[in-house]
Amino acid sequence: MNFKKLLDSWHDGASAARTARTYSVRLPVDDAARLGALAEMFPGRTAEQLITELLGAALTEVAAAMPYVAGTKVISTDEQGDPVYEDTGPMPRFLELTRKHRRGLAARPKKKSR
Repeated sequence: MNFKKLLDSWHDGASAARTARTYSVRLPVDDAARLGALAEMFPGRTAEQLITELLGAALTEVAAAMPYVAGTKVISTDEQGDPVYEDTGPMPRFLELTRKHRRGLAARPKKKSR
C-alpha cells in the first residue's frame, strides 16, 4: 500500500488483521510530534493503528525499492520471447524470510481472552 492509499484508507476506516505479538518502540521527538498530528487529524485512529499502518506502507516501499539483479539462469520468456532471468538480488531472500516468519506467526497459539 502506498502512502496515498494509506491516507485514503484512514478516511474510510479500514483496518487489517493483527498478530498477537506486540512491538514496543521509542520514537524520535519529531516523529512522535508528527504522529500526534496525524492522530489529531484522524481521530478514528489510535496512535498504535497509525504506527502499524505507516510501518506496513513503509515495508511495502522498501520491498519495491529492492533492486532486481539478473542471474544467469533463465526462468521463463516474456511476451516477445526474450529470456527472463532469475532474480539474484535481495528480493528472493526477503520473500523467503517473510514466508518463514509468517508461518511462525501463524503457528503460534492465540491467547485466550478473559
